[in-house]
Amino acid sequence: MTTRRTFIAAASAAGLLWGRTHSREVLAFYYGWYGNPKVSGQWAHWPEGATHQPLAGRYDSHDPKTVERIVNQAKSAGITGFIVSWWRRADFQDEGMPQMLTAADKAGLKISIYYEVAKPRQAPGPQATEDDLVDILTRYASHRAWLRAGNKPVVFVYGRAVNELHLSGWAEVISNVNRRFPGGVCFVGDEISAAAAKIFAGIHTYNPTSQTARLSIDEIRSWAQATYPRWVAAAGNRISCVTVIPGYDDTKVNRPGPRPVTNRYGGETYRVLWQEAIAARPDWILITSWNEWHEGSEIEPSQENGDRELIATGQFARNFTAR
Repeated sequence: MTTRRTFIAAASAAGLLWGRTHSREVLAFYYGWYGNPKVSGQWAHWPEGATHQPLAGRYDSHDPKTVERIVNQAKSAGITGFIVSWWRRADFQDEGMPQMLTAADKAGLKISIYYEVAKPRQAPGPQATEDDLVDILTRYASHRAWLRAGNKPVVFVYGRAVNELHLSGWAEVISNVNRRFPGGVCFVGDEISAAAAKIFAGIHTYNPTSQTARLSIDEIRSWAQATYPRWVAAAGNRISCVTVIPGYDDTKVNRPGPRPVTNRYGGETYRVLWQEAIAARPDWILITSWNEWHEGSEIEPSQENGDRELIATGQFARNFTAR
């Protein structure tokens, strides 16, 4: 159990980051876990099912031409960076990180990771997670393409990982990582609460579909008008993030029902959420997602929806970052 002194030290270290000097960002959650036989010798993730199909076909995330296409599309649409799903060292996603960083740097895009699981590896509990994060940062965070805030490398932490260690455990992890990694780190946690804002340098939520599911488009707007300002207020003097989705439908991947499906309403859901996100004036706007094809939350061009959401992203993202 972390001591009160450690808890306060971690919160203080996070708070010292912010004089509101960081730039506005539009960041999309990105999944580099897709493979096909032509590039990787076998299928990866595509057999699990997808709500929609990529306009570019079932690509391989390790294909240099695919990665180049994706980062250029994102940059052209006003996206400033990707939050790349990361699970463990030397797996398929980790092996794709160097290529992703190189391509992003060339395109002028920023990269962070989404730390998905805080499970023990060589040691139980926070110590294993601490070692994990220091290893990631040592290998990647000095790259020119890595996202930084307050001159510190940014790492996003998914809600599952937050819950596995609880806020007290993350206070200890953050304190120790900041001690071990020169210059410290900006951690952005997946929990919207005042308590989380005392621990993390920023707070966010990955996916609001549990709250927008089965709502009409007018109800979605009313929800966003009421909720987004509360998210921003909860962050206080930390980095505030608002998440927009084009829709959500994971009914094709055999998950137990009922599923929290958010209707796209022909692209109107995405436009409404963007309008209300900009009105709430957060520091960063997050997009769920660039390419989570299993859950039907992608904005990457699809056979079903074309580049509708990508065009809308370009219209809204530049409006937000120019303010």
